[in-house]
Amino acid sequence: MGNEEQYKGLLPLGSVVLLKGAYKKLMVYGRKQVHIDSNKVYDYLGVVFPEGYIDPDYSFLFNHEDIEVVKYVGYINDEEKDFQRLLENVSSVEE
Repeated sequence: MGNEEQYKGLLPLGSVVLLKGAYKKLMVYGRKQVHIDSNKVYDYLGVVFPEGYIDPDYSFLFNHEDIEVVKYVGYINDEEKDFQRLLENVSSVEE
């Protein structure tokens, strides 16, 4: 994940990342999202940063291993930590 601070587990909402081979940063606004056509579970749903949501064509599904650099880690509190534990139990539904 580059030279930024390593983060264990899924990144919280609001985190800003740069994907491998990309030039535009994404902001995480969803986690453990299912692609409607393939039924594949992705770790994250992101929108371009700093623009934010434009339309569905500018929303991107990606996995943790696709991240090259974590530019910013979003807000973490006890509620987020509890939700992280729930997300650990979400597994892929692809078969």
